[in-house]
Amino acid sequence: MSASPPRILIIGAGSRGRSYAEAIATSCNGIVVAVAEPHAYKREQFGRRFIWGADGKPDAEGVVFSGWREYLEYETDRRQREKAGEQVSPGVDAVFVCVLDEMHREVVVALSELGGLHIMCEKPLATNLDDCLEMYRALRQNEGKVFSIGHVLRYSPHNVALRKLLLQDRVVGDILSVVHTEPVGWWHFTHSYVRGNWRREDTSAPSLLTKSCHDIDVLLWLLCSPASHADGYNVPPHLPSTVSSTGSLQFFKKSRKPVAAGKATNCLSCPIEDACKYSAKRIYVGDKLNGLGAGNTHWPVSIVVPDIEDHGGGPKAEAALLAKLAEDYDASTTPDSEVRSRNWFGRCVWESDNDVCDEQIVTLTWDEDPLPPSHPAAHSSGAASPTADPLSNRGAKTATFHMVANTKKICERYTHIYGAEGEVYADSQTITVEDFRTGETRVERPRLESLGHGGGDVGLARQFIMAVDRVKNQGWEAERAQREVVGCTLEEVIRSHAMVFCAEEARRGRKVVDWKEWWAEKVKGI
Repeated sequence: MSASPPRILIIGAGSRGRSYAEAIATSCNGIVVAVAEPHAYKREQFGRRFIWGADGKPDAEGVVFSGWREYLEYETDRRQREKAGEQVSPGVDAVFVCVLDEMHREVVVALSELGGLHIMCEKPLATNLDDCLEMYRALRQNEGKVFSIGHVLRYSPHNVALRKLLLQDRVVGDILSVVHTEPVGWWHFTHSYVRGNWRREDTSAPSLLTKSCHDIDVLLWLLCSPASHADGYNVPPHLPSTVSSTGSLQFFKKSRKPVAAGKATNCLSCPIEDACKYSAKRIYVGDKLNGLGAGNTHWPVSIVVPDIEDHGGGPKAEAALLAKLAEDYDASTTPDSEVRSRNWFGRCVWESDNDVCDEQIVTLTWDEDPLPPSHPAAHSSGAASPTADPLSNRGAKTATFHMVANTKKICERYTHIYGAEGEVYADSQTITVEDFRTGETRVERPRLESLGHGGGDVGLARQFIMAVDRVKNQGWEAERAQREVVGCTLEEVIRSHAMVFCAEEARRGRKVVDWKEWWAEKVKGI
């Protein structure tokens, strides 16, 4: 620990806020000292777990806030009092923004305008491109401070090792194509994208953004960005040439509803509930998956009933859960404003108001784009292979991403990489390298630091807070800490989000989009 470790505020004490707080508490050079959360139960539970202890109470000002606006008012006043010479409580150095996606813009812009704070924002940056660009401009004004986005896949030991093998060790030579799959999981998709927060585009965003923006980011990280974070940003990125996408809501809709289910719209009143794998009772109350019957009172059960633990377990907790699942609406008489304002976790998955894709494919292509011979990095790939292409991964290539809902695997991504000298298969545990020249096969098993995105949650929190510490205690410039420790620039953040919006435009228009033209038209002046 530093003599003056970074002091952290968590805005949003939901599952992501708790995940980052856990990572900070166990793995990072930082201290969670404050929480801003409108839900009283979540706020109290978070404080007990991470700030004042199970039997304690907040004993100082600036520790508990009912929301981000209350924090902003407090911090503005605290700074004024401090400037006037009053003795005040110390402020925080950094903020983790873990509120709902559609709130990210106003929170991050307000914090940036306040100034003086390092900011980590959970993914996605925002739910539309205009908001992303407004946030980018605001963050550029927050000079001397570090920013990070919740693209946790960049920070798992598995993906860090994969990137080193491909870009620094060049175990397959030049990459020719990549096929990357995100299997969401048959019941996980229904929880979040049919019944839950991210089921409708008009209240959230396309599922490609809310679920898979960091998969698109990983592909660009592997195929566009320089191999070295420390000194590679003088190398121009190898940008894609075209973007196309296909996909739709093809399964979780009324036309797929089993005939035997009849007119039932809620699982608890459905005649085939006991035989349906999507039964809310089976998923949330039962003992076969992650339900209450399996002893689970955390996600996803706590999403349905946040204070489930206060019901004491057993019949009382089950009754509270069943009462919540029984809530329903009549689509012909209930105003849509009421339907979209909340989640309906007991709703039939074929009778819900969801409209986001449950199946989608994105295809990116790159043209050959060699660096000029005069560029210092033109022939400095450091390739282990004597026959590696001098284009140094700036040759023509293709990447395909597949998001699929109905899978046994739950977010256990897997990737095939095909290169000039070999191929790689990477799943969530191993990386298998096939060498064409020697015929040898070797298997790498990077450490699994935690279950949170394979250690990505811990890795992101650690790198962000390490960067904050470098600036606060070691005299680093924020730009250097951003580049060398966070390892991701604001431009990369915008590029990966813009790629998602571009892919959605391609999907809706059933067309192939020229990336450079689209970028020049849609993302200008940054």
